[in-house]
Amino acid sequence: MSIGALAKAAGVSVQTVRWYEQQGLIPEPLRSEGGQRRYGRDVLKRLLFIRHARDMGLPLADIRALLDLADNPTAPCAEADAIIERNLARVRRQLEWLRALEREFERMLRECPSGQVRSCRIIEILSDHQLCLDEHTAPPDK
Repeated sequence: MSIGALAKAAGVSVQTVRWYEQQGLIPEPLRSEGGQRRYGRDVLKRLLFIRHARDMGLPLADIRALLDLADNPTAPCAEADAIIERNLARVRRQLEWLRALEREFERMLRECPSGQVRSCRIIEILSDHQLCLDEHTAPPDK
């Protein structure tokens, strides 16, 4: 199939297909006599794997490692387990951070008298980080 057909079937842009090819995540395609890229179903399957893994927030390095494992089906899957365990830990850290942020926003709303800005607790808290209940200066590693 052409690069356009592949991109459409995978739900990505043509530029994304080219970028994944440049990154070595999908193999260089065969070329027609006119120089057009030609992809088989195996590349579509691989591209769908990459897209799904990206949608789940996996970094490219982990996707690359998982693709390497997928290319070696008789290998033990302990490395795949380790990759997902590491990502699960990251997601849990992000959830903790988001819950702390949620609590802070709820408190800001509760404590704000909704009068004039000069007495707005939201503005006051955002002006002085020490008034916050939790540490939430930046999201945890992505």
